[in-house]
Amino acid sequence: MGALHLGHAALLDRARKLAGPSGTVVASIFVNPTQFGPKEDFARYPRPFSADAKLCRAHGVDVIFHPTAGQMYPDGFSTFVEETTVSSLLCGASRPGHFRGVCTVVLKLFQIVQPQIAVFGLKDFQQCAVIRRMVRDLDLPVRIVAAETVREPDGLALSSRNQYLALEERAQAPVLRAALLAARRAWQDGEKSAAILRRLIVKRLSTAPLARIDYVEIADAHTLQSVRQVDRDTVIALAVFFGKTRLIDNLRLA
Repeated sequence: MGALHLGHAALLDRARKLAGPSGTVVASIFVNPTQFGPKEDFARYPRPFSADAKLCRAHGVDVIFHPTAGQMYPDGFSTFVEETTVSSLLCGASRPGHFRGVCTVVLKLFQIVQPQIAVFGLKDFQQCAVIRRMVRDLDLPVRIVAAETVREPDGLALSSRNQYLALEERAQAPVLRAALLAARRAWQDGEKSAAILRRLIVKRLSTAPLARIDYVEIADAHTLQSVRQVDRDTVIALAVFFGKTRLIDNLRLA
């Protein structure tokens, strides 16, 4: 959606490598109105297109697809795409309608650009899962490649929304990664109870006074259904507010 950073640059680099010297890399930059709720940050979402275009050129992008909202959603637009299982949990429960907007715009982008491969970041683990399910269910001829999350030196996942954080909020935000790593260490030491691991995460998050938990879930990495016993191929996902800024992160146990 623009406001590109080094996490996006890593996706572009991965796409360039996959395309090879003779392939074409297309980056879409579009702040999609249909995936924002009525009280979310659509109006203030950053749109520094000149800087975004410069980063794209520096990382091997051949084409930038930068449509207007009117081009993507003309007057009378009334057709939406909705995945109803994987999208119903986690962020889907907290942000009703969000993934309907995501699926609709991604399908439209696929139809317009006709890519053979599409690269998405695992910072939004659920989004990757929803898109994979849509591609499977609708028989779309595109291979989804998921790229690992890029982080600041203190562990905070890179996000366009990080720039919203006040100085004290930014100082406390690395608690998300710290909580996830604490849960992984406990799991590696033999703790299998999802309830106990969740309590450990909540306790660690509580050390940041400005953090307000939206959700902490431990789920099957494929279905995103909650689990009681934590085995391999489980994902820990969380969403936390700092002021009005909602940050997400996750960690896969494999």
